[in-house]
Amino acid sequence: MGIKYESRDFLKKQTVDHKSPLSNSFRYAGRGILQVFRSERSFRLQILVLALAVIAGFIFRITGMEWVLILIAGSIVLVSEMINTAIEYAVDLITEEYRILAKHIKNITAGAVLVSTIIAAVIGLLIFVPYFLEYI
Repeated sequence: MGIKYESRDFLKKQTVDHKSPLSNSFRYAGRGILQVFRSERSFRLQILVLALAVIAGFIFRITGMEWVLILIAGSIVLVSEMINTAIEYAVDLITEEYRILAKHIKNITAGAVLVSTIIAAVIGLLIFVPYFLEYI
């Protein structure tokens, strides 16, 4: 049992150009974000929900600490979705046939996204429900 590679080139030491412009790092990161945005419907939905939370934050004039909580919770959801997507791609790259461990890995990372989403939703409700009730 092991990973089969078409060549042994992966064992060779990779040279890294430490003098490449910092802009390349940002370009590659932007491409990664765009890839997740294009391929993952849930990521697009999570961005929409975060945007609505930001709009609601401006409407209700939430406090600085509430902004911090909303932005941290939203960021954790987006980052966990990106990590989940990267791990799913890696699992798909490594194994072509069905493997129970691959299924477990994908389920666990999807579960991590769900947990972060539920916690973010609870934070959002705790912050916005009192404002909404005061508004009506």
